[in-house]
Amino acid sequence: MRVVEVTAYGGPEVLRSVRRPEPDPADAPGRVRVRLKAAGVNQADLKIRSGRYAAALSALTPPFVLGYDFAGTLVDPAPGLPEGTRVAGFVPWVEEATGAGTYAETVLVEPEWLAPVPDEVDFTAAASLPLSAVTAAQALDLMALPEGSTLLVTGASGVVGRFAVQLAARAGHRVIALGDGDDAHELRLLGAAAVVPRGAPDQEVAGVLGFAPDRVDGVFDAALIADPLLPAVKDGGVFVSASGERVPVAERDVRVDAVVGRPDAALLKELLDLVGAGALATRVADVLPLEAAAEAHRRVEAGHRPGRIVLMI
Repeated sequence: MRVVEVTAYGGPEVLRSVRRPEPDPADAPGRVRVRLKAAGVNQADLKIRSGRYAAALSALTPPFVLGYDFAGTLVDPAPGLPEGTRVAGFVPWVEEATGAGTYAETVLVEPEWLAPVPDEVDFTAAASLPLSAVTAAQALDLMALPEGSTLLVTGASGVVGRFAVQLAARAGHRVIALGDGDDAHELRLLGAAAVVPRGAPDQEVAGVLGFAPDRVDGVFDAALIADPLLPAVKDGGVFVSASGERVPVAERDVRVDAVVGRPDAALLKELLDLVGAGALATRVADVLPLEAAAEAHRRVEAGHRPGRIVLMI
């Protein structure tokens, strides 16, 4: 089968298209094969490729295959999902640490990672969703804010932040979105009650306080701004970072935490069903063939266009 390998830690040029044997279910009893149609390119893929996680993945060295998000068809039946079912999911790549990612024609996965894809959702859209949408939903669950709370979402123009704005608004929160000024109209359509343009941290905090003079009940920090935003949070509020790599130091009884996106088939099914019903919007920035993975990484690094770049397989 075709795969794209990381041949050494470095820039996009280290990605190479090669052929490998197809995975054999006999090597991992209980797992099932999915024939992929599309795979999303995540920021985490770029960090892994560059060597940023090399110390944490010391037992794993190149060559290996990147990739979290996927959509395709089941080759082997799974509980409640017959062979041929259109499915999507994500591989917990760092936790697995096997180097068997989704830049490949076929993957071997746990059935618990899979959710059926509604007929109304194409493979490209399905592959743009799993890790980011599940992470956003799990962050909101971790915050555990009562309905009607005022919530600041940073990185609202990005993939994770965009989902968080929509899901928080659906949960009945008053959402202040911190994102690109040019996206203000769209972010309001997605559910934001107010939009603060990106800028210097003190300007951002001042902008938030302009809409929430008593400060916000919580922050979901998808942009990883961290400590400079704490003055915008009420005493005893909550601050959840999208990554444990950048978490502020707690103060004033503000609860500080970080979300780690973990596969949740039931949650993913809910999110895909929302997309199918037109109640949750996803954004695909570009679609490129698998062999163009290096170009996909270059475009992500350059901030080419907002949204998820998807590799067609």
